[in-house]
Amino acid sequence: MRPDQIKDEINRLELSERLLLVEDVWDAIAASNSELPMPEWQKRELDKRYEAYKKGQLELHDWQSVHEGLRDKYK
Repeated sequence: MRPDQIKDEINRLELSERLLLVEDVWDAIAASNSELPMPEWQKRELDKRYEAYKKGQLELHDWQSVHEGLRDKYK
């Protein structure tokens, strides 16, 4: 089936069915996540940040305060 045919079929589904389909698609992507290559620049950046974390050079924030800050910023 071609992509445009798939889109047409998806558009015929009820909203609840489309939401379930999206969930299934994301689950399938997550299951094959190890197959996705990570660019070398991204590996270097992650290594750099992890080293800074281990040395205590990063200011860490819990998710609640980050969420609040974003919510306040974009009111």
